Amino acid sequence: MKLYQGIDIVEVGKFRKILLKNKNFITDIFTEQEREYCLSGKDPHVHFAGRFAVKEAALKSLGIGLSGIDHALQEIETVPGKSGKPKLSFKGWVGKISRKRGINQLTVSISHSADYAVASVILVGSKNTV
Repeated sequence: MKLYQGIDIVEVGKFRKILLKNKNFITDIFTEQEREYCLSGKDPHVHFAGRFAVKEAALKSLGIGLSGIDHALQEIETVPGKSGKPKLSFKGWVGKISRKRGINQLTVSISHSADYAVASVILVGSKNTV
């Protein structure tokens, strides 16, 4: 068994400015389900910042970065489960890396305040690869 862990923190105010400055950022980075969830909240920017932190934490947990990967952030999706607990899934190239590592459990936690959003991703894999 192999554990992979990633954590990320996002300053909500800076993230809000980025979203307001670049309208395409939301559709470029977030899946349709993520956009629907975030836009349904009182302050969508806090929820977008939290989901962005998840995407960064997930990439860290897999040991990969963003450079040269088209749509990698769209391949990482966080949606609320039936209980409200966030569910994490990987698709496309990110999903392929996950399968290569034998990932069979994905856990995500998101927390936010008015100023910061933080996310932690823990993956459990069956293969002992780097």
